[in-house]
Amino acid sequence: MMCPCFETTNPATPLAQDTQIGKGHGRIETRIASVSSDVDWLQEAHHWPGLSAVGKVHAIRRRDGDSVDSEQSRYYLLSETYSVERFNSIVREHWGIENRRHWVLDVTCNEDQARNRKGYCAENLALLRKLALNLARLEASKGSMRGKLKGAGWDDSFLISILSQFTKIHMR
Repeated sequence: MMCPCFETTNPATPLAQDTQIGKGHGRIETRIASVSSDVDWLQEAHHWPGLSAVGKVHAIRRRDGDSVDSEQSRYYLLSETYSVERFNSIVREHWGIENRRHWVLDVTCNEDQARNRKGYCAENLALLRKLALNLARLEASKGSMRGKLKGAGWDDSFLISILSQFTKIHMR
């Protein structure tokens, strides 16, 4: 569904845009961001509490100057109205965090090779992997994540020191 507030033909209010260009992994990505606080039409249909704005990022990826490799638009529901530059940065930071988190789960826990498919098994194991990594990250000793997890499997006292991190977690 096209978001009416981002349509280019005769928009109700002209939208500011921010363009960021990033290069890495043999690709050039151009991200064009827009933010609109014109959300009355969306609130009428869905009644989302706290909705203040919607954001759009149109991403174009090219392989080092070649023709367009992929092009997509992503839409975001926002509880605050950000400047278009800040919104573009927030989206980029979010995907960086997601990518780093997935990389750690795959490298440390070999998550991409997991073949759990029945019921809630895959979801439960993914939750346990994330919990184990977060507790290992809170444990103060030096060393890699993989080393800490192996150490916890080999040494009960080290496992207890990692599990004791629960007492140090402050919920927000």
